[in-house]
Amino acid sequence: MTDILYEAHGAVRLITINRPDKMNSLDFDANDEMIRVWREFDADDAARVAVVTGAGDKAFCAGADLKTYTLNFAQAPAPEFRAKYTNGPGFGGITRNLDIDKPIVAAVNGFAISGGFELALACDLRFCSPSAEFALQDAKWGFHACDGGLIRLPQIVGMGHAMEIILSGERVDAEHAYRIGLVNRIHPAGELLDKSMSYAQMLASRAPLSHRFAKEVMRRSMGMPMGEALALESRSFRDVAMTEDLAEGVQSFKERRPAQFKGR
Repeated sequence: MTDILYEAHGAVRLITINRPDKMNSLDFDANDEMIRVWREFDADDAARVAVVTGAGDKAFCAGADLKTYTLNFAQAPAPEFRAKYTNGPGFGGITRNLDIDKPIVAAVNGFAISGGFELALACDLRFCSPSAEFALQDAKWGFHACDGGLIRLPQIVGMGHAMEIILSGERVDAEHAYRIGLVNRIHPAGELLDKSMSYAQMLASRAPLSHRFAKEVMRRSMGMPMGEALALESRSFRDVAMTEDLAEGVQSFKERRPAQFKGR
């Protein structure tokens, strides 16, 4: 059985963590496969949007498969482990050191725990089912999140809500997640994937260079002084204004037809 499924649906790519018997936790091999898949998505100009989800109806991703991770921690030489994982793309392939300036949607169909939660946080949008639960449980076991949870969660929900989630290690249900802005939408379990894919198809019809330039500005401007951030935004606007896609967008508006963007 393939641990990571990668399917093309027009300009959308569906990535499924296919380990339902392990609550879609990732061992080292599955994590390496996720890295390969994300790099393929990033390099493919025909792939404009990704949706990532978990197989089954119980878990999006329950984090690391601790049995295999513990074994690898014990056996791998420290410099080799650090070079490949600590300094690599991180858990789930996109939590650090791999910036993808294309829209990524998480369809959270159950538990998103620890590294699985951090994988969802690394996505741009999070849709979930009513049964979804989110947690960074590290404080219960003596450590803390290390794949973006401490960094991204405050940016998404604010410092107060992030402190509550991180310091307590308690689970957050779907309704609470929606109230604090952790998830964008809640869909019935049987409709979650279809709704997520439909939304991704809509995103794929938008201008891909606009998405890339906008994501880059938002990512790079975090922590910048306001003046520098505004200058970066302005420079990016001038760059996108020189593209063929902008000319097509203007022409399609004049002709009252859907734009046909080429990513040029």
